[in-house]
Amino acid sequence: MQYDYEIAIVGAGAAGYTAAIYAGRSGASVVVFDKGMGGGLAVEAPKIENYPGFKSITGIELMEKMKEHAIEYAQIKFGEEVKEIKVMEEGVEILTNKDKYFVGAVIICTGSKHRKLGVKGEEEFAGKGISYCATCDGFFFKGKKVAVVGGGNSAVIEAIYLKQIGCEVYVIHRRDELRAEEALEKEAKEKGVKFIWNSIVKEIIGKEKVEAVKIRNVKTGEEKILEIDGIFISIGEEPQNEIAKKAGVKIDENGYIIVDEMGRTNLERVFAAGDVTGGVRQIITACAEGAKAALAAMKIIGKRSPF
Repeated sequence: MQYDYEIAIVGAGAAGYTAAIYAGRSGASVVVFDKGMGGGLAVEAPKIENYPGFKSITGIELMEKMKEHAIEYAQIKFGEEVKEIKVMEEGVEILTNKDKYFVGAVIICTGSKHRKLGVKGEEEFAGKGISYCATCDGFFFKGKKVAVVGGGNSAVIEAIYLKQIGCEVYVIHRRDELRAEEALEKEAKEKGVKFIWNSIVKEIIGKEKVEAVKIRNVKTGEEKILEIDGIFISIGEEPQNEIAKKAGVKIDENGYIIVDEMGRTNLERVFAAGDVTGGVRQIITACAEGAKAALAAMKIIGKRSPF
């Protein structure tokens, strides 16, 4: 069978880059599609301290190193978005915003996207004081008053980062304790981050840009207005599963692609890896899943892997 590429990977994040390296080193012709410039949500991390080999590294730096490695083994098409995949008996047809391809197997590594608050003003003020990435946009709020919504590691890391660049920072969390690691909470408090407990954002207020948020205490029902210049929303992610669902790939009740231990989906030539499959959703596990999916895909196209 004549393929344009033997293996196609959708998404150039940690899982996608690793899958490209493993498949390419095993002798397959590999293409990676990414609708943006690669890296996924990892590029937004201001500091990563749990990836082996790097005591501390920014997400941008780590993803750049992975990209440089993957380019040695695969053709990477940035800015080319996969719109649809069609599984056939002898291969998979991939339709993008630019072309059509026929491949032997596809590995879906589309990752996740930021979950939104879903409150009044969020759509209206997108890019006008609302951000989902402190690393990307924090500089524009230097010396200003901002709020971070969330209680996990990402939210607290962003709060610390914003404090370091000179912001007055409030963390708004719906519970009376954080889900973040104790060490991060301690660092945040030591740096002067302020916490608003048992509270949720009901509305984002402003005229041409964000000027305040309406906050409601979930225990007392009391509402108050907090005047701010910006709001950083860090309440988790949700899987980017659109092309998988359209192709008939099975997903679970939370929207994550269902895979076995080697990244196989219910469709024979379709594999998945990384955050789009759920699990602990860490960079290190995304890499491992990408590697396993690549090795399994090699078998489908009739090639042995040395691993």
